[in-house]
Amino acid sequence: MRRVSLFLLIVGILAAPALADVVALKNGDRVTGTFVKIAGGKMVFNGALTGEVSLDLANIQTFNTAQPITVHLKDGTVLKSRAVQGQPGQIALAPTDVMGAQTLNFADIAAVNPPPKPKVKWSGSINAGFASTHGNTFSESGSLSFDAARRSKIDRTTVFARYLVSRTKETDSVTGKTEKVTTEESFAFGGKYDYFFSKKMYGFLNGRFKKDHIADLDRRVIGGAGIGYQWIEEDTMNFSTDLGLSEICEKYVTHGDVTKTDNLTVQAGYHFDWKITDKIDFIHNLTYFPSITDTLSDYFLTTDAEFRLALTESMFSSFKAILDYDSTPAKNVGSTDTKYILSIGWNF
Repeated sequence: MRRVSLFLLIVGILAAPALADVVALKNGDRVTGTFVKIAGGKMVFNGALTGEVSLDLANIQTFNTAQPITVHLKDGTVLKSRAVQGQPGQIALAPTDVMGAQTLNFADIAAVNPPPKPKVKWSGSINAGFASTHGNTFSESGSLSFDAARRSKIDRTTVFARYLVSRTKETDSVTGKTEKVTTEESFAFGGKYDYFFSKKMYGFLNGRFKKDHIADLDRRVIGGAGIGYQWIEEDTMNFSTDLGLSEICEKYVTHGDVTKTDNLTVQAGYHFDWKITDKIDFIHNLTYFPSITDTLSDYFLTTDAEFRLALTESMFSSFKAILDYDSTPAKNVGSTDTKYILSIGWNF
């Protein structure tokens, strides 16, 4: 029994190198261990004596593996098999039930055993603000907004929603009664979809809706399409520009009088965000809609600017200014609508 155990131990020791992965370097050295991956022109290998090391492909002659590896070629082809001893600068794959033996040049390899791509997730923020004054004067105001975005390699989707309301007390000069009066109430939502034809160029579809009780705006519906260019897309700064066509449909109801307009316009705008410091962010959007038939005197413009100060990892304070300008508003309605919002937000 003791002889059988000793025999099995010797067989195990002799078979271990055969079960290990081996990298042959151009300088004649051989490293035994476990193959991890190839990415960015380097091989990550967990050597039995060296631990995990990063080796330049330019210094590797060939390698073989005991287990199948997944090879991603630059043309998009994906192959899976064991690597066997090959010629210098090549990966030789053993035949399988679904493919014959393959010989691949290192230069044709995009990656081997790449980590799974992270799932594309939505990210965004929810902002809420409230202010109340009582005593000699009375006022109440509240705001709630939602922004979210989803970015994949080929497309990007952004959505938003915003609600604002303010009230104050007014005394009737005739009856002397004091009542709470709504001085501001508006609701808006919208979204935009970008499809990237290349790393920078994209086509887009967008739409937005707004209703403003105080401005007598029953509805403003905007739908558009066009092309855009992503000039900067980094962790600390993003800048893109859009150009296309939009349809703007408006309905004002003022003391029973109804005014409707429907205009085809140019749509030109940009988005800019900048992480100024680890705690301060700046976000700015502007979109200009000049009428195609009367570009200079008939146009609509919307813009907003926001500063965010990080309070915790997920919470921030926000100061935001929003301006809408309609050069041809309804009768007795002002052209400019400006809002200032101070709120607390949560990132998700």
